[in-house]
Amino acid sequence: MLRRASPLSVWAQLGIRIGILLALLAAIVTVHWMERDSFRDNVDGSMNFADVIYFTMISATTTGYGDIVPVTDRARLFDALIVTPVRIFFILILAGTAYTFVIKRTWDRFLMQRIQKNLTQHVVVAGFGVSGSEAVAELLERGVEAKRIVVVDPREEAILQAEALGCVVIQADATRDATLDAIRIAHASQAIVSAGRDDTSILITLTIRHLAPAIPISVVVRACDNELPARAAGATTVINPVSFAGLLLAGSAEGAGIADYITDLASAGGRVRLHERKIEAFEVGKSLKEAAVGIGLRILRGGSVIGFWEEEAQRLEAGDMIIEVIPAHTFPKVPAI
Repeated sequence: MLRRASPLSVWAQLGIRIGILLALLAAIVTVHWMERDSFRDNVDGSMNFADVIYFTMISATTTGYGDIVPVTDRARLFDALIVTPVRIFFILILAGTAYTFVIKRTWDRFLMQRIQKNLTQHVVVAGFGVSGSEAVAELLERGVEAKRIVVVDPREEAILQAEALGCVVIQADATRDATLDAIRIAHASQAIVSAGRDDTSILITLTIRHLAPAIPISVVVRACDNELPARAAGATTVINPVSFAGLLLAGSAEGAGIADYITDLASAGGRVRLHERKIEAFEVGKSLKEAAVGIGLRILRGGSVIGFWEEEAQRLEAGDMIIEVIPAHTFPKVPAI
């Protein structure tokens, strides 16, 4: 279906509907007044202008009470062929107006409040293009419930696709504070930003960081020059798909299985998975090799990165994060909310 947003405001649309109803009523009143001799008032026997107004309103909204009735064939045909269809039109337009401007809006606000009330520790995906949709698909594959994923995109077709997956959706501009407040960004567990344009993605990142200072933010940028501005805007992780593709191509040149293995590590459908976690209290003092469930690769300590071959990897400290490779079937399940 071809459609476009109406250029008229809500009040203008409501005014047009009321105007149509009043115009139809005026036309029926005019005909009834001109043909008033074709009607009989069973109360006092005469038809004045007030009786015409009364009969018009009653016949246009109900089937009448029988106190005033048409007595000529012409008047009966007019009521049957003109007034009756107008009565049906009145009912439809009044019901439609009530649904559009009152019932639907009230119901939508009620549903939104219910959804907002349950939004906590959710994943916000700003932008549902190629990268955003792939990210959502991977999250679902990894066991994240669809109701925990909130997709923000200004394009209706993108929102419909995300909604079909069961995600919570909002068709809006993610650069606006009101949009992010509506999806309770401060209560989210993480944010993924892929707006399709680097400047928009960086602005969204800056807005999210302003409203949620502690939330991890992963952002996609396509120009290498924008990686630093993205980090300056507050991005925790900056991903350049062009650079990553180049790494895969270079790796595959050194061995046919390298690119496949990297893809295997990154995908939920692979045999092995990369896992990042904070160490437990009982692991403090152990080496990376002893603490890792699978194969320990590196330690994240403060702002430094420690490889498994370095001396510091022989003793873990409180607060350390470790990255390990583990079999996919042992990967921890995503907790439900």
